[in-house]
Amino acid sequence: MRFGSSNGVPSPTIDLREYLDGLYSYALVLSRNPTEAEDLVQETCLRALRAMERLRPDSNIKSWLFTILRNIWLNHLRQRKTVSDVVELDSDEYGADRAVDSSKDPHAAYVSDLEREQVRQAIEQLPLEFREIILLREYEELSYEEIAAMLQCPVGTVMSRLARARSKLRDLLLGIDMTPPLTKSANSTKDTEREIREPR
Repeated sequence: MRFGSSNGVPSPTIDLREYLDGLYSYALVLSRNPTEAEDLVQETCLRALRAMERLRPDSNIKSWLFTILRNIWLNHLRQRKTVSDVVELDSDEYGADRAVDSSKDPHAAYVSDLEREQVRQAIEQLPLEFREIILLREYEELSYEEIAAMLQCPVGTVMSRLARARSKLRDLLLGIDMTPPLTKSANSTKDTEREIREPR
């Protein structure tokens, strides 16, 4: 799906397929509802289409689309007059469908997937404002300035919030046993064998 100029005035040509996965992930973080997330992405695309002619050639398309989506979501919240503080990250959006490097050791790949899932679960325990900023910075790789423009706050606030989010995430991960089940089972077996050989 490509959008461009329709009146002869040069404007950016956008292939929305490039942004759909990221938009859906962000919409899911905000809404916690797959159906609503799909609606948010669809409405974002429609609004982008209508506003395309006003877009400057040097515009940051990704930040622009994410801002549109966030504004739509905020409008929906105002209409419902409810704010949910529970957000869920969809594990499929963060690696389940990615190609597996065939050169990797299968056990190493398993451990990597396990750690990624544990990070996802830890992120789910963060408050909404921290989850949102982690997604925008760490997954979507938006700059501090772009995030500040989206959230309508100073860059310093973005940096401070991100630092607190990373700190809380680090604390959560320190409380998670990152040892793979197979390794734990093997270690347990070794401990038992050692106790048999070396009775107390």
